[in-house]
Amino acid sequence: MPSPATERAIILHEYESCSADLTRQQAEVLQREKAVDVVPTAGGRWRITANSLVGTLDVAGVRLLIRPKIKPENLFLVLEPGLPPQAWGREPFEYDTTSNLLTSVVAFFARTIETTLARGVLRSYENRGESLISFRGRIDTAGQFRRAGVLVPMACTYDDFTVDIVENRVLRAAVRRALRVPGVAVTERGRLKRQLAALEGVSDVHVRPEAFDSIHLTRLNAHYAPALRLARLVLANLTLKDQAGATSASSFTVDMNDLFQRFVTQRLRSALRGRVEVLDEPLVHLGRDRRVPMSPDLVFCTARERIVYVGDVKYKLADNARGRSGDYYQLLAYTTALDLPEGVLIYCRGKGEEPERAVTVKNTGKRLIVWSVDLSGSVGQVEQEVAALAERICAGM
Repeated sequence: MPSPATERAIILHEYESCSADLTRQQAEVLQREKAVDVVPTAGGRWRITANSLVGTLDVAGVRLLIRPKIKPENLFLVLEPGLPPQAWGREPFEYDTTSNLLTSVVAFFARTIETTLARGVLRSYENRGESLISFRGRIDTAGQFRRAGVLVPMACTYDDFTVDIVENRVLRAAVRRALRVPGVAVTERGRLKRQLAALEGVSDVHVRPEAFDSIHLTRLNAHYAPALRLARLVLANLTLKDQAGATSASSFTVDMNDLFQRFVTQRLRSALRGRVEVLDEPLVHLGRDRRVPMSPDLVFCTARERIVYVGDVKYKLADNARGRSGDYYQLLAYTTALDLPEGVLIYCRGKGEEPERAVTVKNTGKRLIVWSVDLSGSVGQVEQEVAALAERICAGM
């Protein structure tokens, strides 16, 4: 008789625990995935405890769904802060119904890339080097000398106006990865196949998630940004592998700590554009002579690159809905090293949580502001929360 873990999904919220019937092999596989902690309990059962990772794991005959504390459509808002509010379609509500983040993200990605490529597949100039029968572009002098006097074919370098550029290679690699996900709706799979056809002529190469970081966004490729960010999420977080016995394993998990930090950074950068520059994780030093390096999550600079404010982003409050002592110590170190009178701790506020607003440090007078962003409201309300935070930061400069 199969265990309950194979008959139904185990559903958890982040940082929540539950008891489940698992085999030892299933428990070991889940523990290796690092999305949960699994420990044995009395009666042969296992206690599963989630951490900051949320998403879907379908491994070893166990389907584990870990949901965030924020509402489903706002998870998609945090996943891709570059999309406008009207971008939220059925996918968040499908996630609300099915709890399956894996297929919901694939559907979200499919529709985003469809909208992106509807404007046309991006082309750009790529430098090529080839040996050609007829001259093209410029002679590759070093390459030609290596040919030991042979005149034809000629070693040439030239600029080719092509679709085979890094932006399209990232999208194609993510589409191909998404097409391997089991359980994706037929309509979304059809969307992905159409976009794969639209990207014909783009090389099928292995693309690392870090390839997105090398892409310089300009006015020419800015419309690709949301699809590229989602492609990076797919490539970085979607795991597909074959297991023994012709079964497959798939998982898509994202770290809410990282997502919340990226969301706050990008939203503040947009809200404060033209007033101050927002830098994420710059290298600063606590001690003289560049000793004790550290990287605050956010620093705010004037046009003359003078740092006027500092912030640290923490997704989770302490259990008593107050800032943790270690977080205050960290922010105090940043304000001290940067010689600033004030800094801000930014938390994600859950239901019923209301942290302290400010702490004034004895003997120094430095003010450590605590500000929480409520992600439980509508998209418009979340935007208002971030706008209020931006104004508070300006007031403290």
